[in-house]
Amino acid sequence: MFTGIVQGVATIDNLVVEPGLSSFTIRFPDDQIQDVSIGASVAINGTCLTVTRQEGNRLFFDAMQETLRATTLGDLKTGDRVNFERAARIGDEIGGHLLSGHIHTTADIVSIDRPENNCTLEFEVPESWARYLFPKGYIAINGCSLTIGEVRENRFNVYLIPETLRATTFGDVSVGDRVNIEVDSQTQTIVDTLARMGYDRPAS
Repeated sequence: MFTGIVQGVATIDNLVVEPGLSSFTIRFPDDQIQDVSIGASVAINGTCLTVTRQEGNRLFFDAMQETLRATTLGDLKTGDRVNFERAARIGDEIGGHLLSGHIHTTADIVSIDRPENNCTLEFEVPESWARYLFPKGYIAINGCSLTIGEVRENRFNVYLIPETLRATTFGDVSVGDRVNIEVDSQTQTIVDTLARMGYDRPAS
């Protein structure tokens, strides 16, 4: 499990693409890979991956075909920066909300507003996932636990403070970029349960 509190930004150091499999070599800050073991789980842009090897401050991961299809990992290139979070341990503070690291869908950034000391990003998700979007609800975007601002049909926005921009890759994004989305598990359970009972959410 993960908390959605991004621990830092890492860099794609090397990428090997084979049929149905991509192998990533990712360079981490030196102080963020202490006590990493082979088989450990690390969320890369919100996607749970398994450490297969370590060389100094570089960790190695494999992403199979289904992961590449369902996430934005297949879009990554050498030199790209990614958000990362190591798996939570029992007793860790949950500063965001609990995440599984299993990406539900992707979203496109459709607008960016950067007034002084603020940043508002607007996203568009596939219509089938709009039912899980609620103002003030939780959502994870590229592994970062965020609070939804406004919702309009299958679009929603989030408001980012300077610290979030500093600690994540959101300060680098552009309109048209694609991001990974994990909807809040409690919201998904409630919405799906109500739908099975005949109380489906009406169209916006």
